[in-house]
Amino acid sequence: MEGLVLLIIFLFLAPFFSTIIQKVKAFLVGKQGPPLFINYFTLAKLLAKGSVYSASTTFIFRLSPVISLAASMTALLFMPFAGAAPILSFQGDVILVFYLFGLARFFTICAALDTASPFEGMGAAREAYFAFLCEAAVFTVLVLFYRLTGSLSLTGYFTGPDVINLWRPEGALLLLVIAAMFMVLLAENSRVPVDDPATHLELTMIHEVMVLDHSG
Repeated sequence: MEGLVLLIIFLFLAPFFSTIIQKVKAFLVGKQGPPLFINYFTLAKLLAKGSVYSASTTFIFRLSPVISLAASMTALLFMPFAGAAPILSFQGDVILVFYLFGLARFFTICAALDTASPFEGMGAAREAYFAFLCEAAVFTVLVLFYRLTGSLSLTGYFTGPDVINLWRPEGALLLLVIAAMFMVLLAENSRVPVDDPATHLELTMIHEVMVLDHSG
């Protein structure tokens, strides 16, 4: 029950955290930034709009956002938020979580290619390339965590009396893991130097390219 409550709270706060990032970036360059609740108003406005589809797209384009959302929501059910036990858990669930995110990425790439746009095709190719590099790092970390705990479950890594932490004898290895996962985070969240969501240059747009047609 605690895990379900935390999941609902984090889902509700997700748009707010995005605005906090924008406010901090604006503050650092001497600007005011957007209102704190702008993302909630934007979501409400978008949900009230209809859908616009290119004549070149097929059912793949319409199916992709549904699968991506469903895969992401399912993966959240296995996340131990704030040390609380997740809603779902079993031995090997960490592999399922990774492949759920991989499924969402696969259909997002397919939807971009389905538009028959060379611009979106370029972004899809870059997305697949960076995903290949990130997956290698993530699964290497997974092998290390398995060696440390003997578990393939997120619950075994982050909850209970024997959680993975820097105070264990293998803390030096975990520092390398933090550095590696930070670089993966930059790529997965479209941040500099991999991508820059604040610009609209062809050389910096990767994730953003693939969802242009989804906005109509």
